[in-house]
Amino acid sequence: MEKIEADVVVIGGGCAGLWLLDALRRQGFRTILLESNCLGGGQTTASQGILHGGVKYSLRGVFSAAANAVKEMPGIWRNSLTGHTQPDLTGVRIRSQHCHLWRSDSWQSWAGLIGARTFLEVKPTVLDAADRPPILAACPGQVFLLEEQVIDTISFTEVLAQRHSDFILKSDSDRAIEFTMNPAGAVTQVQIHEPQADRVLAIQTKFVVLAAGAGNQALRQAMGRSVDAMQLRPLHMVLVRGDLPRLNGHCVDGAKTRVTVTSDTDSTGRMVWQVGGQIAEDGVEMTPKALIKLARSELTSVLPGWSPGPLEWSTYRVDRAEAKMAAGTRPDDVQLLQESNALTIWPTKLVLAPQMADRVIECLGSPAGADCNVFLTSIQQLNWPAPAVAIPPWERQVSWMKDDSDETVRS
Repeated sequence: MEKIEADVVVIGGGCAGLWLLDALRRQGFRTILLESNCLGGGQTTASQGILHGGVKYSLRGVFSAAANAVKEMPGIWRNSLTGHTQPDLTGVRIRSQHCHLWRSDSWQSWAGLIGARTFLEVKPTVLDAADRPPILAACPGQVFLLEEQVIDTISFTEVLAQRHSDFILKSDSDRAIEFTMNPAGAVTQVQIHEPQADRVLAIQTKFVVLAAGAGNQALRQAMGRSVDAMQLRPLHMVLVRGDLPRLNGHCVDGAKTRVTVTSDTDSTGRMVWQVGGQIAEDGVEMTPKALIKLARSELTSVLPGWSPGPLEWSTYRVDRAEAKMAAGTRPDDVQLLQESNALTIWPTKLVLAPQMADRVIECLGSPAGADCNVFLTSIQQLNWPAPAVAIPPWERQVSWMKDDSDETVRS
């Protein structure tokens, strides 16, 4: 068994874990991040990458707690993406500098949009008819522009993974991470196995942060903590590829986000839409075939005048991991549970990763002041393998369904 000492061990290499790793290291904490699968392979790469400013959470005309939590986040991210503040994210690919917001043909949608313009820092701007993207030209009522950027979550993961590559270690996914506790219930050591090898690494640490999303449940169980502290809310997302225009935005119906569409190109240059919103929640109990049928109908309805050519469709499922709430409702803000020196975190939304990191640092206090260069040398001498970065969901999907048929094609 090999040994090393750290101030903080972060478990989970998604957006929250990577942002936290960067923040802790800038504060002077000797930090190691552990990942048993691919970096960003859970909720991060499954998300649509929108840096929400709160409009979709204010459609009832009331400045909600969820809107208040995220209202400053687009500005914080924008400063990092332009290199004005840390972490420097200038290498992250921005899929779109803005989103569009339009309503379905109902008075409830109109009332909701009026309310959303009142309270927020990122305010919807009405577009002139000539400035609308062609695919939204025939939408009833007004179309709004939102200064909400859409990032490529893969390149975000790559940027931080490369910057901190020495401090990110892969643990064996087939052998559980083990925790050693003292009589007071504090974690004193985290033990991992090297994948496909007999090496074992024991990390003596002052703090442990669980940032593994849905994986927090098994980690908490291994630590002897209650698994009732968290909840999973599933989504069934839709993918469609083919001759599609670029589109990033939300169609709202009253207080609901009826459909959210984001766009990117796949490895062959085809345009791919990720389709979420209410449809992804309604589709949880549906088969892929039934959900694709619904998605085709919904997109035709919310994009009047759109006449798509032949398209290919697929779906994927992802669980949103959150702190447990009454009746399973969605948390409005970041959630942190501290039990002795172990912290379990749920950022709730991609955009809230900076706020999550700030909350953790508040709990940890000041670093001990150990020599970080000696720490770096100790890690490098381990020559421990690092996890790979995940690929987008549309590159992972093997089976696609042709439009208006039961015929499937292989990627």
